[in-house]
Amino acid sequence: MSARSIIQQRLSRSILLMALLAAFLLLGPLGSALAAASFDEGIEYKRVAEPQRLEPGDDVEVLELFWYGCPHCYQLEPTIERWLENKPDGVSFRRLPAAASSRWIPHAKAYFAAEQLGELEKLHEPLFKALHEQRRKVFSDEELIAFAAEQGIDEEAFREAYQSFPVDMKVRQSADLVRRYQLSGVPAIVVNGTYITGVTEAGGRDQLFELVDILVAKEQAAGD
Repeated sequence: MSARSIIQQRLSRSILLMALLAAFLLLGPLGSALAAASFDEGIEYKRVAEPQRLEPGDDVEVLELFWYGCPHCYQLEPTIERWLENKPDGVSFRRLPAAASSRWIPHAKAYFAAEQLGELEKLHEPLFKALHEQRRKVFSDEELIAFAAEQGIDEEAFREAYQSFPVDMKVRQSADLVRRYQLSGVPAIVVNGTYITGVTEAGGRDQLFELVDILVAKEQAAGD
């Protein structure tokens, strides 16, 4: 190869690198996510066979499915809170207690009962801490009702909500979405009812939300 050819080849590479750097800077946060990891459908995430959002809307829905008894769900909470501080525009984050088994249903009912009463903040974090830091056994209907009362939620109002038809319907909706999403474990993140992933699939908690941002951008682009 001649000296002139070598110089031209090096110049071409320099131009390509400069173009890539410019594209990276223009993409901003998405560019950072793309540079940090490469995610492939069928490996780090999969498409839902029966797409279904939790709630209708023009936003992009990011839905976390969890179980209070799951230590990995508890460990994910700080990462979720950090992501929420800078989540993309046009995105709504929602939680859904997964009614994936009979053992999980009481916790789902407790979540929905507290939500119905507008008292979710008094129940959500304290219940996680009670189970995973204090090692308390709060699993049965009566244990959960008593625990809610400990947190300052009116016991009779909570019991009534816990046993109500609307809460039962939300549990049924959760069970239906668990089936649609072919949920294999929690915590799981579903983007716009279309894509599902999790910590293990994405390769870690931080990588999970890098992937979520990419899937959000994908859904936003599809909606334009």
